[in-house]
Amino acid sequence: MAARPWTAAADGLILAVRLTPRGGGDSIAGVDELADGRSVLKARVRAAASEGKANAALVKLLARALGVAPRDVVLLAGASGRIKRFKIIGPAPVLAAALEKIAAIR
Repeated sequence: MAARPWTAAADGLILAVRLTPRGGGDSIAGVDELADGRSVLKARVRAAASEGKANAALVKLLARALGVAPRDVVLLAGASGRIKRFKIIGPAPVLAAALEKIAAIR
């Protein structure tokens, strides 16, 4: 099984996500392991990857899934790539528990 794609930070979590734009719907599809061994949360959004629309849709999807405001989901890296790093601001244990449920990690 893939490792957890997040790590605790001082004021939240750092989360790695692999985004599939124009994926037919907005959803989180569990955890996957990349060829280099890194783990990512798989997500897809309806929006196309143009003018930041897919990134904005992903921010809204993550915020809704984790119960935080969209302003608390900050894109750190990967704005134009499929692999993205986000900082989720909030209590790390609560966010990690929510991610474990979403990702179905036991």
